[in-house]
Amino acid sequence: MSASNSDTWTAADSAALYGLDRWGDPYFSVSDRGHVMVQPRGDRGGSLDLLELVQELRGRDLSLPLLIRFDDILEDRLERLHAAFERAIAQYGYGGRYQGVFPVKCNQQRHVVEELVACGRRWHFGLEAGSKAELLIALSLIDDPEALLICNGYKDQRYIETAILARRLGRQPVVVIEQADEVERIISASRELGAAPLIGIRAKLSARSTGRWGSSVGERAKFGLSVPDLLATVDALRDADLLGELRLLHFHVGSQINDIAVLKDALQEAGQIYGELTRLGAPMGYLDVGGGLGIDYDGSRTASAASTNYSLQNYANDVVATVKECCEPHGIPVPTLVSESGRAIASHFSVLVFDVLGAGGLPGAVPPPQADEALILRNLRLTYAAITDPGAELDGLQEAWNDALKFKDDALAAFRLGYMTLPERGLAEQLTWACCQAIAAHLASLPADAVIPAELRSLPAALASTYYANLSVFRSAPDTWAIDQLFPVMPIHRLDEKPNGLGSFADLTCDSDGKIARFIDRGQVKPLLELHSLQPGEPYWIGLFLGGAYQEVMGNLHNLFGSTNAVHLRLKASGGYQLDHVVRGDTNAEVLEAMEHNPELLLERLRVASEEAIGRGQLAISDARRLMAHLEASLRQTTYLQS
Repeated sequence: MSASNSDTWTAADSAALYGLDRWGDPYFSVSDRGHVMVQPRGDRGGSLDLLELVQELRGRDLSLPLLIRFDDILEDRLERLHAAFERAIAQYGYGGRYQGVFPVKCNQQRHVVEELVACGRRWHFGLEAGSKAELLIALSLIDDPEALLICNGYKDQRYIETAILARRLGRQPVVVIEQADEVERIISASRELGAAPLIGIRAKLSARSTGRWGSSVGERAKFGLSVPDLLATVDALRDADLLGELRLLHFHVGSQINDIAVLKDALQEAGQIYGELTRLGAPMGYLDVGGGLGIDYDGSRTASAASTNYSLQNYANDVVATVKECCEPHGIPVPTLVSESGRAIASHFSVLVFDVLGAGGLPGAVPPPQADEALILRNLRLTYAAITDPGAELDGLQEAWNDALKFKDDALAAFRLGYMTLPERGLAEQLTWACCQAIAAHLASLPADAVIPAELRSLPAALASTYYANLSVFRSAPDTWAIDQLFPVMPIHRLDEKPNGLGSFADLTCDSDGKIARFIDRGQVKPLLELHSLQPGEPYWIGLFLGGAYQEVMGNLHNLFGSTNAVHLRLKASGGYQLDHVVRGDTNAEVLEAMEHNPELLLERLRVASEEAIGRGQLAISDARRLMAHLEASLRQTTYLQS
């Protein structure tokens, strides 16, 4: 924690503490009032106070947890991506252009995909589909004849035929061959329909990747053709008179590339393969560098799993320069560059705000003395007095803590043997943690350069609280549980106050894994977050940032917690914001139906049970009416706790 005194703590200190001044640029900052500010248009002007926004949305009967999607950020991400490639193309004199696609798997929500298609029209921005359902979404939304529709994933005959017929609608579907057995299906479908799709090939590169998805590339990769399979595919397409439709080479070196050197190696290998395909007679024209453009989740600008050691402009420069170097010496026309940068486009645009329901910690109050207290309890009180003595020295604190732990162990042993009562054991634990808190308070007053024994340095963490969060990690941030993904998490208000404790978050599910207990820390990971003590009657609202990619679509119904309320909004030219879409979260009735339970049948069973209880004299009619009213209201409400 910052060494700043609580009397001099400023909002800027909070921005530094939570890393907001690094990972939040240019979309998030802190006001002098201590509130998170959102700049949806980046550095082009306009901002919203996130605390005030949440208050106004709650006034519209939108309860927390609440997912707020800033569509201006989505558009700004598209603009920055295209601007970076345009600058690189101009700088290196590249003879081609850039044309991106959004992988629908990152966020299949209708309003999200529709917004991307609408905003991307000026660049002929397209979509990437990895399944038949995603293909249907893409076909229905893309009506720009110049926009690409990249068809990845496993493909059966119907998938391929759909893509072929869609070409006759004026679309540009590119069927990417990912498995060798897809070649014959493409040839068969083309003969059957008397038409062919645009064809792409995904190469299985030998280039090594790093980070969490490093194993998704190389010879053991799930998708892609090895060089022998690639050559056999070219021969098969030539024999079927389809080589003229081979237009695209695709590769992918993993999501969230953290080290730019990985991309450079892959680009060099792919660039050479692209050139060889043209020499083998394929017309080509497109090189799809796949996804992987990373997000700096922790703001450290390092090659850690939660960061990147490059900027968006570095990425574009390396793609453009490397492909040019591969093509021009051999007289090969440079391709149109395609990327599937879903994480980089969608991550920033949504913020999940949830409320804290309460906090639990260790008992640290000093209980009043009891008559005839056991010797162990008297010893603990003497230890506490020594710690709180104004003249206590650091060496004495170490000795006192060792004594407190020994007395606590003695109390437990006495309790096990029946020599100490349960209330006495409780007093021993209270006194031990009072000693711990007193030592931690003393350490906090020491200079920042003071040499503190390792055992004492760990005491503030031992006093950490659990903050009970009104959300389901499995629904709203599943990657924190599944793959230890780090997201920036911080309070959205009270940032002009110095946090006075450490804590982690426990969610609503009845699952020990339902927690957020890993936090960003300048390229490192910390198990606890600096937080404020709860104020009676006052809300404490927390924001989870950079979660716009994958989290919504991969969430599950663990404990039947469903989707949260969500809103889409845009800044208005005249100031303020326009609420474009409101997406109500799942109700209890809807999640029950998802599990094939009939809500009406459940109510009827409980009504019958109520009548039987009334007949036995166990339930009053008024109480039965109240019970049924609660049940009916619960079915209409969202699955989260109501404030």
